[in-house]
Amino acid sequence: MEEAKKEESAKRFLDLVKTSRRGKLKVYIGMSAGVGKTYRMLQEAHALLRNNIDIQIGYIETHNRAETHALLAGIPVIPRRKIFYRGKELEEMDVNAVISRHPEVVIVDELAHTNVEGSKNEKRWQDVLDILDAGISVISAVNIQHMESLNEDVEVITGISITERVPDRILEQADEIVNIDLTADELVTRLKEGKIYDSSKVQQALNNFFQADKILQLRELALKEVAHYVERKIDTEIPKQIKLRTERFLACISSNSTTAKAVIRKTARLASYYRSPWIVLYIQSSSESLDRIKLDKQRHLINNFKLATELGAEVVKIKSDEIVQTIMQVVQEREITTICIGKPHLNLFQIMLRTAIFNQLLKKIAATETDLVILS
Repeated sequence: MEEAKKEESAKRFLDLVKTSRRGKLKVYIGMSAGVGKTYRMLQEAHALLRNNIDIQIGYIETHNRAETHALLAGIPVIPRRKIFYRGKELEEMDVNAVISRHPEVVIVDELAHTNVEGSKNEKRWQDVLDILDAGISVISAVNIQHMESLNEDVEVITGISITERVPDRILEQADEIVNIDLTADELVTRLKEGKIYDSSKVQQALNNFFQADKILQLRELALKEVAHYVERKIDTEIPKQIKLRTERFLACISSNSTTAKAVIRKTARLASYYRSPWIVLYIQSSSESLDRIKLDKQRHLINNFKLATELGAEVVKIKSDEIVQTIMQVVQEREITTICIGKPHLNLFQIMLRTAIFNQLLKKIAATETDLVILS
């Protein structure tokens, strides 16, 4: 038993050492080709070189864009590996050469790329993981349409099936994500000026992918992805006590139809004002079990759940006779900032008033800076 504990402790330490030795991953993300991801990566490379950081290019794709191509000057390039495939000579990033040279930072463009058959890995993002594991930091780029979980959404928006995809966990592992954002008008202007594709392809692109409504929806997806990344970083890296307060509302309802409707609607207005998530909580006590509660009340309850859902709430149903403790548990688990309940005639409120635990709830609310709102 003692040996097993020692082994487990050693494994934990080894994992910690490996994590600290692993390279850092920075990803530039954009809503489409042509927003300037590669350009920004090369600009950053020059900034790092000026600060005496050993940065080299593992793979870059400028698409013959003059402004981007000009930035290659002065940045060391690791030669690509040549592969003969179906009678053609093709080039891929030489992962072994990158690891052998071991620069501090390497640029690896087009994260979603599928490697030529016969390469060490099927996908370039797998190459990036190997490079990171070798202790080399990576700066990479990807378009939002290549994210695995967004694949179907993107196909609906664009009408195009995207075959090259990157698992979401790759972005979840990123140490930094930067969104390269442009308005639809700016992107279309860049296209017309020949800064994205060759002039012969411009009209076709305008007729298909580069339409304002499609660009706007893809832009929204990219912005949301980066916002989710920032939220994850805040949750994992910023101590709770110094986080900015994010409003989260909890509406507590009973089977009382009239009061419940008022609580739901008024909490919805509050949540809308703060643009905050909110929950409707129904605690089913033993006295309100399905075999005891009247059918009309059951119907009202179902209608209230439907109303809450239509207004944007998450409905949470819990069976418990410990009303106050259950509310406190939900408040803690979901980081609720405001509890909304009905006027004192509400059965739930009466139950709380009859118990000494209500005072504990108020103390708990005070300690966690949670507000209690009694709605008329």
